[in-house]
Amino acid sequence: MSEAVIPAGEEYPRLLNQRGLPPVQGGTPRDRGEGPFKRLVLRAATVLDGTGAPPWGPVDIAIEHGRIVQMAGVGSPLSRREDLSPIGRLPGGDHEIDCFGKFVTPGFVDCHAHIGWPAHAEVGESAPADYIYKLWLAHGVTTVREMGSINGLGWSLEQKRRSASNAIAAPRMQVHAYFPAVNDMLKTIFTPAQAKDWVYRLKDRGADGVKFFGASPAIMRAALEACAEVGLRSGCHHAQQAVTSLTAMTSARMGLTSAEHYYGLPEALFEDRTIQDYPSDYNYANEYHRFATAGRTFMQSARPGSAKWNAVMDEFLELGFSFVPTFGIYDANRDLMRARQADWHADYTWKNLWKFFQPSATGHGAYWYRWSTANEVEWKQNYQLWMAFINEFKNRGGRVCVGSDSGFIFQIYGFGFVRELELLQEAGFHPLEVLRAATSVGASLMGLEDEIGRVETGYRADLLIHEQNPLSDFKLLYGTGALRLDERTGQTGWQRALQYTIKDGIVFDTAQLLADVRQMVAQNAAPA
Repeated sequence: MSEAVIPAGEEYPRLLNQRGLPPVQGGTPRDRGEGPFKRLVLRAATVLDGTGAPPWGPVDIAIEHGRIVQMAGVGSPLSRREDLSPIGRLPGGDHEIDCFGKFVTPGFVDCHAHIGWPAHAEVGESAPADYIYKLWLAHGVTTVREMGSINGLGWSLEQKRRSASNAIAAPRMQVHAYFPAVNDMLKTIFTPAQAKDWVYRLKDRGADGVKFFGASPAIMRAALEACAEVGLRSGCHHAQQAVTSLTAMTSARMGLTSAEHYYGLPEALFEDRTIQDYPSDYNYANEYHRFATAGRTFMQSARPGSAKWNAVMDEFLELGFSFVPTFGIYDANRDLMRARQADWHADYTWKNLWKFFQPSATGHGAYWYRWSTANEVEWKQNYQLWMAFINEFKNRGGRVCVGSDSGFIFQIYGFGFVRELELLQEAGFHPLEVLRAATSVGASLMGLEDEIGRVETGYRADLLIHEQNPLSDFKLLYGTGALRLDERTGQTGWQRALQYTIKDGIVFDTAQLLADVRQMVAQNAAPA
């Protein structure tokens, strides 16, 4: 196939095909989830609606045709179950769930997700999509923004279609494709006209958006102009190879929807330099060089509260810009041992994914062969300034969304999303602000703010039922749960909050999903 006829959005899978790697196995016919029901009623729940409002309840919630159709307060928070008055209760359904003493939130929105990882010959093929989908659903993720379509746009759009019809057990999806002006292996766009043509063709194929890594300013401007013309959203990982001429501010002015991770932000805050202080032996293709120096950029930027800091903050706010920080994907840089020894790896990490994480001179994000105490200290300092900017941006009305980017650097699907919630709280977000970022704010980034992200009449029934208040401890959302003392017995044990994930009114038992994943991982790890 010649370069000229590669369908837009298929550049990366073409590269994988050249490496002799098979495509990821798509979702299999749905084998989990009860429903949809003619009428599903959740009884006497305490509601956290996703807007930042405090809990209220008890509330009955009725669902028909995959949407919330009625909500009604049914008593006092101090009421015992037997004291709840039948007056005002909603009519019954053909399926009901007793939610007395439980908490209902909107389903979570992961704004930076990948179905699979960039497999290569050293580690072998990626896991099947069912492994990823079930981990997401088991952690309450009901919507994902697929940032790159690593398996190809056509493949990703088919998965989106099958999820929308609930033919597979998977979150709903928005699909972005990699812009092929990334590096020598993918680059097929050399002029602004080619950039616009590629975007038009991508829109015609049904994509929701574009994932950039940067490009020359003229090409980036042309591509973003085309995105605006045809209604495609956009996100950018501002790679160091492009960031000297294209910071997060530069691309925001051009109309970029969101900055992914943090690259390009400290560069926008530079005031006594224009290029970071690279060591003389730096080579971007050396993953250790890439990530070690990336942990020093905020230390070279304007200080919090300075005139430059405030000017940059003000302009991002005026532009209505969004950040998807993905704090969690770089968490191992601050404490490698913690990330490597996480409770869930033994039972939930796919064999080839674990291989992908290991130290390697050629693997992406596998730079651990030289990682030092000094590197970890620098990254901890980097996080303090990064988190300070993101928290202040949120406090001043900016949009900050939750994205996990799992499948890299010791973070796995679902678990990585929960870790992001913890890190937003570390950054200074109140737990209610964390929940809002993970639900209604993420929905607004995708243009779905009238469809998902809230527990409200008329919204889609993407809901989570928690046996404990998730605001009290996000660790209880991990699939493993958290080790806690049972005061009744005096014994310690693993406690987990999320009981059911509901997507489009279909009820998934999270314990069942987790058991499926454990079985898949065990079978994958067993000798052939």
